[in-house]
Amino acid sequence: MFFVYPGFKLLDLTGPLQVFADAERGFSAGILPYKITVASMNGGPIESDTPVPINSVPVTSLREGIDTVVIVGGRGVYEAAAETAVVRAVERLSERSRRVASVCSGAFLLAEAGLLTGKSVVTHWDDCQALAQRFPRLTVNKDKIYIRDGNIWTSAGVTAGIDLSLALVQDDWGRPVALSIARRLVTYMVRPGGQSQFSDVLELQTGTADTRFAPLLAWVEENLGADLRVEVLAERAHMSPRSFSRHFRSDVGQSPAKYVEKLRVCAAQRLLEESTSSVLSVALSCGFNDEERMRRAFLRTLSVSPSEYRSRFV
Repeated sequence: MFFVYPGFKLLDLTGPLQVFADAERGFSAGILPYKITVASMNGGPIESDTPVPINSVPVTSLREGIDTVVIVGGRGVYEAAAETAVVRAVERLSERSRRVASVCSGAFLLAEAGLLTGKSVVTHWDDCQALAQRFPRLTVNKDKIYIRDGNIWTSAGVTAGIDLSLALVQDDWGRPVALSIARRLVTYMVRPGGQSQFSDVLELQTGTADTRFAPLLAWVEENLGADLRVEVLAERAHMSPRSFSRHFRSDVGQSPAKYVEKLRVCAAQRLLEESTSSVLSVALSCGFNDEERMRRAFLRTLSVSPSEYRSRFV
């Protein structure tokens, strides 16, 4: 059962909903693995964040037992979380269900209902700090796509709801069923929950656009296979290695070596996703020198090995 409210994000609903709807195709005729319901406080058409509304049934009409409750996210979640009647409705739904999940900022509504207290959770990376500050009795991890803590599942922003839903299906019916759904949706299967929810390259580029090292960093991105030791970068910046390292960390927020490693991992990700090159070839082209160095970097950054990462796209 999906719970919506005025101002919910349409993709937070339709992405996960499509996953569960497609699950039917993985079973024999006549077998319905999921009965899908979209509910709201009063039922009827509910305005989304697009021109497309969604029809819903009132929560009071749900008489049967509920297996899974999914709270979707969206800009309207904060108003919903401020309404006592809505929060109590979510509490009652959780009491009747086997498990409860949230997509993106839907975590705020679960937290307001007290369902995330003492739990490890995630939401959209841009909302993680606000969630942690507002609800200090839970643990927010912004570097996860989804997290399961007991019977509570939370996910990061928007498309991560698809990852969450595939994980729920896999938990219910096994990996082959979830894989078949992922293939039909033309999405890769299944990103591990520990994988970072946002692009390291985008984050790095955003955070360094105005730094004095911007020209150097642009050069680094174009020359990842080159010798990028601190001494080499310092020489290009016309600074001593010690001074360069100190100023780089101050401006960029991390060491030169860590910055280069993240860029190389991101470049390797793209090659593993889009090419048939061997893991060794990818490692060499991205400046890792050998497979083992790239494997260690992937484990530090993504919590998966290069081979396991590639398998998500097969």
